[in-house]
Amino acid sequence: MSSPDASDSTPVKTLPLVFDEPRGRKKPPRHLADLTAEERKALLAEQGLPGFRAKQLSTHYFSRLVDDPAEMTDLPAGQRDDLVAALLPTLMTPLRTLEADKGTTRKTLWKLFDGALVESVLMRYPGRVTMCVSSQAGCGMACPFCATGQGGLQRNMSTAEIVEQVVAGARALARDEVPGGPGRVSNVVFMGMGEPLANYKAVIGAVRRLTDPTPDGLGMSARGITVSTVGLVPRMKQLTEEGIPVTLALSLHAPDDELRNELVPINTRFSVAETVEAAWDYAEKTKRRVSIEYAMMRGINDQAWRADLLGDVLNSYGDWGWVHVNLIPLNPTPGSKWTASDPKDEREFVRRLEAKGIPTTVRDTRGSDIDGACGQLAAVE
Repeated sequence: MSSPDASDSTPVKTLPLVFDEPRGRKKPPRHLADLTAEERKALLAEQGLPGFRAKQLSTHYFSRLVDDPAEMTDLPAGQRDDLVAALLPTLMTPLRTLEADKGTTRKTLWKLFDGALVESVLMRYPGRVTMCVSSQAGCGMACPFCATGQGGLQRNMSTAEIVEQVVAGARALARDEVPGGPGRVSNVVFMGMGEPLANYKAVIGAVRRLTDPTPDGLGMSARGITVSTVGLVPRMKQLTEEGIPVTLALSLHAPDDELRNELVPINTRFSVAETVEAAWDYAEKTKRRVSIEYAMMRGINDQAWRADLLGDVLNSYGDWGWVHVNLIPLNPTPGSKWTASDPKDEREFVRRLEAKGIPTTVRDTRGSDIDGACGQLAAVE
């Protein structure tokens, strides 16, 4: 597959940027993962059920990873159905799970209550397990090289729908369904379908549930959670003030406004300079190193001079270790003009960044053979 040079005048199909989900969509059922511990108790009391049962339900969900009410034997049989209906409604149904890497990479297609489809990916490495989760059904950011972005936005996901993807992965590990013996989820990356910061409230709610101590939440470390964004600057600033030390990943993909306007349409609202400055502010305030995501596209953004420019842009904020560049060999999508860089161009890009003192890695593209890698999640039945 040949790729046009950056100078090629072939017009790119552009979709509008969409920040708000379509009106009139029904809301997902309320679930204990949507609520704080106090809110769970209050909801049960409202329904004439004993508030203290909320902690038992939370223990089953977050600590014991139970999904069969029959196993919740500490709940009185006469109240069990009402308690489960109040706080543990079914949120999503797995339609299909595809496996790669001898079963250590698993992509699950989920059907939500209203028929919307999303995908999550579990990746087991020696010493850690990462869950890549979706935060929206579809995406409104319209990046032309991304399958999800080309599908448009169906709706935002609820906090509990986001959390359930991680809990489902935790269950599979606890039940020894993933090769490597029983385990636990150590890392969560908000890099599945959707722009996480466009669904800010639900995503922050999910981060809080993932990091709340058990049994109120999953008890994960915030340092194991990465929230990705294409650069919604006002929301990046809000995240900086949130007080949760997650890793911020900025999907930059180009160091200059001319090219980034085409590759990442949000750049027409917030320039490279504004976006990188917001990322730097995040690093300065939280003391958490920011990851710059950069999908390498042959003949488009992988020129050696762009590596130099990227290094200069990042170094203009000082070289105190605030940033790390994560190069992603582009995962092609069907019918796309975009394709991965030549390995020698990729190596030169790395060399140029490292020569400027920028720590750089090339991402291991897990799951590309099951369309489970970055930019490939399209959620089709």
